[in-house]
Amino acid sequence: MKPATGSGKYERLLARCHGMEPVQTAVAHPCEAAALTGAFEAATLGLIKPLLVGPADRINETARAAKIDLGDLQIIDVPHSNASAAKAVDLVREGKAEILMKGSLHTDELMAAVVSREGGLRTGRRISHVFVMDVPTYHKVLIVTDAAINIAPTLEDKVDICQNAIDLAISLGLQRPKVAILAAVETVTSKMPATIDAAALCKMAERGQIKNAILDGPLAFDNAISKEAAQTKGIKSEVAGDPDILLTPDLEAGNILAKQLCFLANADSAGLVLGARVPVILTSRADSVRARIASCGVALLVAHARRTSA
Repeated sequence: MKPATGSGKYERLLARCHGMEPVQTAVAHPCEAAALTGAFEAATLGLIKPLLVGPADRINETARAAKIDLGDLQIIDVPHSNASAAKAVDLVREGKAEILMKGSLHTDELMAAVVSREGGLRTGRRISHVFVMDVPTYHKVLIVTDAAINIAPTLEDKVDICQNAIDLAISLGLQRPKVAILAAVETVTSKMPATIDAAALCKMAERGQIKNAILDGPLAFDNAISKEAAQTKGIKSEVAGDPDILLTPDLEAGNILAKQLCFLANADSAGLVLGARVPVILTSRADSVRARIASCGVALLVAHARRTSA
């Protein structure tokens, strides 16, 4: 996504990383300047210890062109992007890395290796994606999910997507994150299945099937983001005007929302895949170095939270 100047929320998030031990990170195919620079800068800031996986000659050539001194950073030489993805996943499975980071390969190449039933990184939880967004017009970091992996999630899928985002928010320091479950309207109707899913998710949270968060929905976007809009419509909600997480009805809605925030509201977006054995930093090849560094910081917080809970 197109980078923006941001409003300091990422910097406050990164401040939580101070004093934490950097985590070994398998960086798959960092063969373009932004991908390699993001990993290098994150290493310089003490967020990660990169293992650069890809064609050694191309990585070194990219470093020279970008005027990066790789120093003693380890390069694991493999011939092409598919091999880079497979080897990076192998490093995680072997316990040599606690974070997986996408370089300049295509997302589907990396995710194919992650979700492989033979040698991937699956768990019992559905894999999902979050955008951790710094929106200048919003008062805190905003998590948008799922906008990149689950095209048309079922109710059961949404339970995992929601719980993944909640667990992430807790890793970022929140006690009971607020989840707004988005739809086109705030009333439940069989004509809009997303509203029925939203109502079911709220009841599931009441019964403990979704834990450690406050859920409300269905909420139209205006009612989710604006307490005044919700009050005008007579909606009484702990979430309205103050959500930490926006759960979208499907990938298309989530993707459009996230990109609107970037291109119309000058938001920055850090990307992470959750639900796998380790956090997966999944940024666009067009993302800024700042967004890549923020993604590394979020992944570091998740990795340390997993150590604590293990």
